[in-house]
Amino acid sequence: MNTPQDARQYAPATQRNRQPIIEVLLQVLPASGTILEIASGTGEHAVFFAPRLSPRKWLPSDQNPQLRSSIAAWAEQFPCDNLYPPLELDASMPAWPVEKRENLPDSPIVAIVNINMIHISPWSACLGLMAGAGRILPPSGILYLYGPFKKNQEHTAPSNAAFDESLQAQNPEWGVRNLEDVVAAAEAQNLVLQATYQMPANNLSIVFQRSSSGD
Repeated sequence: MNTPQDARQYAPATQRNRQPIIEVLLQVLPASGTILEIASGTGEHAVFFAPRLSPRKWLPSDQNPQLRSSIAAWAEQFPCDNLYPPLELDASMPAWPVEKRENLPDSPIVAIVNINMIHISPWSACLGLMAGAGRILPPSGILYLYGPFKKNQEHTAPSNAAFDESLQAQNPEWGVRNLEDVVAAAEAQNLVLQATYQMPANNLSIVFQRSSSGD
């Protein structure tokens, strides 16, 4: 258990999915530059990914102040030269802090990573994520998503159907998203589907690339 002085929080799924996720990230991320993580949660992913993705830099973010404290506490426990302090960022907002010159990281943002967010947030957060990626990413920049998805409005496993039901019971605006709807939202922001990876526990890794059209 964490002590009162220890702000670290724990997400059990992180321990299970971090290795499969980084194996995909190592294949799809640009070789250098800053990776912006949207909705970093506890920060366990950030401290695991950052040292393993060097020389890339990792910029975590979250809108929840308690989670930002957890990210900072994990970073203090496992310091890493290429891990930035957590940024306050709400994906659904029309402008993100990293669009302001004073908040720009030392190296350009070349990719955005978003793990297990769009099903536990309103659809507006997914639309905001796509819009932000469309504004921020350079041509050929990468947007990576991880989580459960429906395909053609159908769940891919009974466990995902049960999970979806539990999510909507907590909040009617939450729920497992239809992959085709997510792809359409991405395409509207010049983000083109590049690859889909089957992951453990009936999850998917979805990789989009920013096209140069519409610039």
